[in-house]
Amino acid sequence: MLPKQELIRLRVGIGHDTHRLASGGPLMIGGVSVQHDYHAVGHSDADVLLHAITDAILGASDLGDIGEMFPNTDPANKGRDSIEMLSLAMAKVKVSGFSIINLDCIVFAQRPKLSQFKPAIRQRIARALELDASQIGLKAKTGEGVDAVGNEKAIQAQCVALLFRE
Repeated sequence: MLPKQELIRLRVGIGHDTHRLASGGPLMIGGVSVQHDYHAVGHSDADVLLHAITDAILGASDLGDIGEMFPNTDPANKGRDSIEMLSLAMAKVKVSGFSIINLDCIVFAQRPKLSQFKPAIRQRIARALELDASQIGLKAKTGEGVDAVGNEKAIQAQCVALLFRE
């Protein structure tokens, strides 16, 4: 068992995001433009994975959530690059004294199959967060033809982040 002071230094955050899909690609996933016949609809670039990661790291460091930091009511966030939002959130996380130990992420999409894109997505996230790609777990799941994901009406992502306070 970890001593009490060590438990306080470890923090877990969870992030989740969902975006509606509409005709016409490409689809932004993890900062990578994936050729597809649908794109995610949102106020920013609608990168569902980066939004889930941003929420997870903000939550773990008790800094709120992506909607508080980048409200969709602010015109400055219209079409905003989610990599930029993630980087700005990470800067706040660092100022609060936290570092990322690892992320474990899942993208839920019926199509496209993401296997070939996983290395590029992991590398893009690692660069944005100044991590090694080995610190980023990434899985892709289909909707098995069920509900909004399975019927290609939505894309979702989840992320669990483990942070350490220096």
